[in-house]
Amino acid sequence: MKALLRLALLTLLMVFALQLYFATRIAMMRVINPESTAFERSEIWRMTHSSGSFKWRQQWLDYGKISDNLKKAVIASEDAGFIDHDGVDIDALEKAWEKNAKAEQRSANSSSKALASRAPKIVGGSTITQQLAKNLFLSGERTLLRKGQELVLTLMLEGLLSKERILEIYLNNVEWGEGVFGAEAASQRYYRKGAASLSAYEAARLAVMLPRPRYFETRTGSGYLASRAGTITARMGDVEIP
Repeated sequence: MKALLRLALLTLLMVFALQLYFATRIAMMRVINPESTAFERSEIWRMTHSSGSFKWRQQWLDYGKISDNLKKAVIASEDAGFIDHDGVDIDALEKAWEKNAKAEQRSANSSSKALASRAPKIVGGSTITQQLAKNLFLSGERTLLRKGQELVLTLMLEGLLSKERILEIYLNNVEWGEGVFGAEAASQRYYRKGAASLSAYEAARLAVMLPRPRYFETRTGSGYLASRAGTITARMGDVEIP
C-alpha cells in the first residue's frame, strides 16, 4: 500500500511539474515570440525522413503588420466567437457533434457502395486557442489524455495571454502548405506580396485553406475554395478583432 501511495504521489508531482513547465512557457510568450511549435518540429522530422531535406518558409510579423483583413477572415472562418469565449466554444462543439453524427448516419444509410465505403467528413469544433495549444505543445495523437491536456493548455493560454497575443502567435505559426508557416510566408507563397497588403478576398481564400492547407495548396483553382472565400468575405464586415 505504501508503495502505491508513493507512486501516486510521484505521479501527481510529475503532472504538477509538467503543468508548471507549460505555464512558465506560456507566461514567457507574453514578451518572447516562440521560435517553433511542436507541430512544426514534427513536420521538419517528417519531411527530412521522407525526402532527406525540407523547404521551409516562415517569417514573424508583429500583430500590427498583419492585415486586419486576414485577422477578420481567420476569425470568421475558424472561430466566430473568438472574442467572446474563454477558449472553448461549447455551441461550436455541439454543432460539430451534430454534423458528424448526421454525416455518419448518411454514410451508414447510403445505398451507394462508393458512398458507403467513403468515410464521412469529420467537422471540428476547436477554437483558435485550442488549435494553438495543440500546435504549440502537443503531438497529433487522438487520446482522452491528450485532449484533457489540450483543455488545460487552452485555459492557460486564455488566462496568461491577451486575445491579441493569442491571435498573433497563431497567425505566425499556423500551417498554410507543405513547409509554409505563418501569414507572411503564406502571403508570399500564394500572392507574392506581404501579409500587410492582403485584400479581403485574398485573406478569405487563405482562411478557407486552413483546415486542409496541403490539400488546397495543390488545388488553388478549386471551385469550393472560391465559393467559400466569397462567403467568408461577406461575413468579415461583422467580425470584431482584438
